[in-house]
Amino acid sequence: MDIPGTKRLAAAVVMRKGLVLLVRRSETERFLPRVWGVPCGKLEPGESAEDGVLRELKEETGLLGEVVRKVGESSFVSEYRGQETKNWQENFLVNPLSRQVTLPLPDQAHCWLRPDELHTVDIDEYNLDIVRQALTDSLTHF
Repeated sequence: MDIPGTKRLAAAVVMRKGLVLLVRRSETERFLPRVWGVPCGKLEPGESAEDGVLRELKEETGLLGEVVRKVGESSFVSEYRGQETKNWQENFLVNPLSRQVTLPLPDQAHCWLRPDELHTVDIDEYNLDIVRQALTDSLTHF
């Protein structure tokens, strides 16, 4: 969906053996520093959400993946330099095709958690909702 003036994003809920991959953002991030969440990022102009989510997954974790299916959409407003930005995000369940997680910044971290362990890290309600979208019927697939 292209809405003028809206930033397009894609998020990956990566699951392996019933575990969900979470990544802790760097303390240098402008948006939600040191918060845990799913790999997510801005789409390039003309890029499909499916291609973008796999590119962002590779950039943010080093993992290769394949989209299993789209699990939902979400929107939020963020602020940067005093300007409000509308964000439209497509959320995908992604199967990892590689195993070695490589994070771009040394102060980042990652973990694989069971769905009932997600509350043990500093994850915001928005990211929890994205994981819930993917878990609605995913556990029967893994």
